[in-house]
Amino acid sequence: MWVPKFLVCVFAVLLNFTALAATSAPDPIAAALADPARPAADRARDSLRKPASLLALAGVQAGQRVVDIGPGTGYYTRLLSHIVGPQGQVFAFNPTWLDTKFPKSREGVSALIASGCTNVTASIQPMAEIAFDAPVDLVFFAQLYHDQHWQQVDIAQMNQAIFRALRPGGVYFIVDHRAPTGTTDAQIDKLHRIDPAVVRREVLAAGFTLEAESDLLGNPQDPLTSGVFDPAIRGQTDQFILKFRKPVR
Repeated sequence: MWVPKFLVCVFAVLLNFTALAATSAPDPIAAALADPARPAADRARDSLRKPASLLALAGVQAGQRVVDIGPGTGYYTRLLSHIVGPQGQVFAFNPTWLDTKFPKSREGVSALIASGCTNVTASIQPMAEIAFDAPVDLVFFAQLYHDQHWQQVDIAQMNQAIFRALRPGGVYFIVDHRAPTGTTDAQIDKLHRIDPAVVRREVLAAGFTLEAESDLLGNPQDPLTSGVFDPAIRGQTDQFILKFRKPVR
């Protein structure tokens, strides 16, 4: 088919412009990590936490509504806030039991919001009744799932509540310290670890599908028998990552 020469030129310009735009578009995760406002203490933890790969696996994107369960001082919350941007929202969620035991947990979230993360909203609710005003895209649960066991939260009810809170196709992303097979709730309280097979079984029972597993934060040198706060292993535990998705129906 004959095509006028001027149209060929127009098509070529458009293709070049598209390619240029694709290559010049900033990576939102890289931009969040490079944010000069990030505390030095956060940057110092990057080599162990590998946030670029971790957040890419979670699939966080601009404009999303994200829940960060157990934000602590806001290491992940700050990054999530930057990535979702002004059109997105991050719920810094603390379970009621955690807020009661550690009331200073509020201070970390308040300081984060005051520092300029205006798209972050503090939320304190019973863990098994977690709910939001509209469906969310991602529930990010880092290193706190195991605590729900020794705090005797109704795990089945919790996972069902998270299922309801997510939009169809939404992601439930869990990172936690690995425990040996057969670890009891009493041992979870002592070690702050959980068997990933237990987490997998509990979450699948709520209706989720397992999309991905990763050993990105794995450490085969971790004997799994020490508590995660033991100075010999703290910050270097063998951690598992499970990415679940709510089916689109």
